[in-house]
Order: sequence, then C-alpha cells, then structure tokens
Amino acid sequence: MSYAKLHGIVCDSHPNDKNQKHFTLLFITTLGSRPSTMAILVTGGAGFIGSNFVLDWLADSDEVVINLDKLTYAGNLQNLASIEDNPRHIFIHGDIGDAKLVTALLTQHQPRAVVNFAAESHVDRSISGPGAFIQTNIVATFQLLEAVRAYWGALDTKRMGDFRFLHVSTDEVYGSLEKNELAFTENHRYEPNSPYSASKAASDHLVRAYHHTYGLPVVTTNCSNNYGPFHFPEKLIPLMIVNAQAGKPLPVYGDGQQIRDWLYVKDHCSAIRQVLAKGQTGQTYNIGGWNEKPNIEIVHTVCALLDELRPRTDGMPYKAQIAYVTDRPGHDKRYAIDASKIKNELGWEPAETFETGIRKTVQWYLDHAQWVSQVQSGAYRAWVAQQYGATP
Repeated sequence: MSYAKLHGIVCDSHPNDKNQKHFTLLFITTLGSRPSTMAILVTGGAGFIGSNFVLDWLADSDEVVINLDKLTYAGNLQNLASIEDNPRHIFIHGDIGDAKLVTALLTQHQPRAVVNFAAESHVDRSISGPGAFIQTNIVATFQLLEAVRAYWGALDTKRMGDFRFLHVSTDEVYGSLEKNELAFTENHRYEPNSPYSASKAASDHLVRAYHHTYGLPVVTTNCSNNYGPFHFPEKLIPLMIVNAQAGKPLPVYGDGQQIRDWLYVKDHCSAIRQVLAKGQTGQTYNIGGWNEKPNIEIVHTVCALLDELRPRTDGMPYKAQIAYVTDRPGHDKRYAIDASKIKNELGWEPAETFETGIRKTVQWYLDHAQWVSQVQSGAYRAWVAQQYGATP
C-alpha cells in the first residue's frame, strides 16, 4: 500500500475455510493529506456479485479498491485469490454497521465513491431467520449512510460534487407480476413479499431519503437474478450444477413455473460501472438481462449442457435427477425488468445472451470443482438438508 498504513492481526481462519487466513483491522493511522491515488470503497466485495465487480474493476481501472466485507457464509476470500498480491486491492474484514471502522476507512483512504453490495440476500434464509436481514440490510445500511454522510459533508466543494454513493438493490422490492403484466420500471410501486425483499426495500427508501433530506449524491440500481462465476451453491443455477455432478436430486419448487429475468453477473458489473460514471444523482436504474424464463426451463437448460459437457457415466440424462419439492411460502410468480432507462440514458445493454452466459457459467463450475468443495461447509450442507428435506 503506497499511501496508507494498515495495522492488523491474523485471525484464526476464514469462516468457510479453516486453512485460510484473513486480516482484521485494529486501527488506521490517518494521514494529513489526500491520498495521491484515487480509490473507491466497495462493501460486500467478497460475495458473489461484489467479488466479480472488484475483479473487473481492478482489471479495467487504475484505481485502488478498499474492500470491506463481513465474511458471512456467502463471503469467500477464495473468490479474490487471483488478486491476493495486487497492491491496489486492500481487503478489510469488517461490518458496514461498524461506524467507527467505516469512518476510519473513509478518513484514511478518502474514496471518491462507495459502492454498497453488502446485504443478506437469500429469500429462503430470510423466511427461516429474518433477524439477520433486518440487522444487515436496514440497521447496518443506516449506519453506513450516517458514516458516509459525515465524510461527504466534510469534503471540499469539488470533491463533494464528484462523490457518489451507489446502492445495489434487487427487483424483488417491486413484488410479483402476473404473466401478462408489463415489466418493472423504475416507477413501479414497491410491494415486497418476503422478509428479504422487505428489508431491501427499506434500505432503498433510506438511501432515497438521505439524498432528498441531506443532499447525499446517491444512485440506486435494482437488478434481476444474477448468475455466473463464484455464485454460492444455494441459489438455483449453481445448486443444479453442483447437485447434478454429485448425483443428488435437483430440487425444483412447486411446478417450476416461477418466471425470472436472468442477468449474467459480468454484465451487471459493467452496468454498475456505467451508472457510477454517468448516472444522475437521486435516480434509480433497473438492470436486467432481457431473459425471462421459468425456473424449470433453466433447470432443463443446465441439464442439457451437462449432458453435453460432462455426461453421466451411466448414459442417463441429468434431467432424470429432477425432484419437485414443496413450494416456498409466498413464492413470487414472476419478476421482469424493463431496462430501457439505462439503455436510453446511459447507453448500457447486456453483452451476453442467456445462451452464451449459461454455457460460460456451467463450464466455470465444471472447471472449478475445488472452489465448490471449499464453499460447501458443514453449515451449508445442513442448510440444504433443512431447506429441501433431503440429505445433501
């Protein structure tokens, strides 16, 4: 690190990998002048979307990334192994709700932007344990906003004008659509139906309020279902790939006709970069892949690709492993994103079709069996058994 002194100690282990070490911040020595290198602060940068964003940012930019992540079950430093020795990546193990830590990081590194990915994000987990979602997605987001507001308010006029707080959210805040209803636009009424989506809706409202009340220069993005590398195997696509390879049932909720719009994670990251660079403060931008498909079609597509790329030794098709299970309580029927605004105003559209993106995703999981093995902790296996009523 060329412009800051970071003091830390080695903790016992990463929570998902007993052999992996990470650093916990003890204190930061504040320098009297602005760092000579520009930086951004990314929260939740060891998770699925956050780690993809950090990797792409460092590949495409000369700026430093300060990466703050709590390392809950879905945060994995192995996602960032390829930049372990990159001096432009500074990882901090910590919570966005730790106001003292966040304030110290902002003061030390003086980022020109904060990109907030940090969130609890799995609907099923929010149903069985909503408390963590309220704490992280609402309370901790409020504490993050307070620290950022204080930092921003002390900047000089130019840096205050250039600063951005980008809040990453979800299409689930809009609720559920009927089959023939128009897709969600940025003006769609919020109607969250799960503890997860309700907590994200609350965080969106807090971000909006901090702009309108305090003038904090915020932008919000609401994305559709992401898929791609480093996706924790509790979500539909990676779960199907991993279970298929292990010879386990492929659990499909209800009749599998729930419709989602699918967005390749690298496309999502490019959209966020575009919003950060060109988005108008106070505005919301919906990010979608223009790929509405029912869940059962996704499962069949994954099975067909596995039949081609890694056939079963007994010659049977992977779709033979599909097992329909009791539907999720309050399961939303359909999400659909109208991404016209970001295309028309900022010139962004996805580079991947679903066909190209899903093939890349399946191949990535086949090529990274060790990563899959490492993230499948005992706690994860217990969760799958609890959720789907089968021994994982």
